[in-house]
Amino acid sequence: MAYTGNKISRKQAQAEAVAQADHVVYFAGRMQIYPKAIKGMVRRFKWAIVVLCLAVYYALPMLRWHRDHGRPDQAVLLDLAHERFYFFNIELWPQEMYILGGLVILAVVSLFLVSSLIGRVWCGYSCPQTVWTDLFMLVERQIEGDRNERIKRDRAPMTFDKAWRKVAKHVSWIAIAFLTGGAWITYYVDAPQFIRQFFTGTASIEAYFFTFLFTALTYLLAGWAREQVCTFMCPWPRFQAAMFDDQTYTVTYETQRGEPRAKGKKDFKEENAGDCIDCGQCVAVCPTGIDIRDGNQLECIGCGLCIDACNEIMDKVGRPKWLITWDTMVGQEAKKQGRHAPVKLIRARTLLYLMILLIGTTFVATAFLTRPHIAIDAQRDRAPFFVMLDHGVILNGYTVSLVNKTQDDEDFDISLGQFDGATIRALGTEQKAANVVHIKVPPDTVGTYKVQVLSPPHSEIGSQTLDFILKDTNSGEQVLAHSMFMGPLSVSGDGN
Repeated sequence: MAYTGNKISRKQAQAEAVAQADHVVYFAGRMQIYPKAIKGMVRRFKWAIVVLCLAVYYALPMLRWHRDHGRPDQAVLLDLAHERFYFFNIELWPQEMYILGGLVILAVVSLFLVSSLIGRVWCGYSCPQTVWTDLFMLVERQIEGDRNERIKRDRAPMTFDKAWRKVAKHVSWIAIAFLTGGAWITYYVDAPQFIRQFFTGTASIEAYFFTFLFTALTYLLAGWAREQVCTFMCPWPRFQAAMFDDQTYTVTYETQRGEPRAKGKKDFKEENAGDCIDCGQCVAVCPTGIDIRDGNQLECIGCGLCIDACNEIMDKVGRPKWLITWDTMVGQEAKKQGRHAPVKLIRARTLLYLMILLIGTTFVATAFLTRPHIAIDAQRDRAPFFVMLDHGVILNGYTVSLVNKTQDDEDFDISLGQFDGATIRALGTEQKAANVVHIKVPPDTVGTYKVQVLSPPHSEIGSQTLDFILKDTNSGEQVLAHSMFMGPLSVSGDGN
């Protein structure tokens, strides 16, 4: 507010400020984007990635993989009901999910490395939001036409032609979204069985709920939100700048060659006219609606479709291609000076990511290769704490779980550590109390057994630690489980 020299009260000043603020637009509505179809090298490569991603996503749950002992024959399955993750011939138990977590961390670091080298290729080519949005836009073009036709139809009043095309488009989107949501569920249950149960009405309520939930999300995000997801919902654009440096390859407009912009082919004859004719085709094909000539922007997903659009125009006006290209900041500065900048892929940040990947891969591989195939857990019975038998023998009861991750029947020996003279016996068997108890566990199962540990006769012991030692008699593999043996205080009073 300008000062006029007249005295005004604070209330009057505040009232004027509020009145002026009423005219300020703080939140702009979404500007509808109509990406134009384009043909070219980048678009063909992008379609190839889209087809590959969709084929893997939809086909992978249908692949079969033979497994013995009644295990599921689906090649890739996260079986939550039975707490298993199957990936072809690999089987992970709940205790081994840290391996899967390690793989996710390695994937994230790999994304950091790729981003530091060649920018947002994940966002532009293989991100699920990009893949399904491309598919939805393809359907949209087939039904409603290309950019200009869609703009014209949207601005026109409602007619029968407009109505049936809109309905057909959204029905197609919902069908694709339904297939997407259903396919996601088949990664958690047997795919053929789920499909049969779903359409016969015998699937679980949870299956129907999550199928329709993922259907709605796919329809909303790929059909309606589109670039809004990349710009406002996804966190990756916010911190991608931390991965970039002046040696990162990104989609780049060559300012030194394109400026000053000509207004058509005739202006090339003018002195100092650049190659850009300001046709706007790079903006028309952009899925997020930005102008790449304004430089690197948060909304740019690095898809490179503007490169195809510009190359097509350069062909028409008789100018060299690649006015929009992939290049580094160093490369662009070198071109402005008339020289060539060498490619520098190995630098501090890429070496750091490579070292993290190498170390992480070593740890994950070692953890996977050395993971135990047997396990034991011992839970002491809470009531009674202990039982006094004849001749001063103290008895404790335990529930022991034996894990056999192999695909064969395994003979296990259970013995005690750090407890001289103690014996063990398994209830429900004909074995008498001895130093070792023998138990056979079926393949790929957890066997639960009741065992009793008896102290030596006339022992005066209090509570003490107790180790259960599980040994696979076939392989010699051995694991431990820690527990407690409870007893009365010793006569000397030093028992704990």
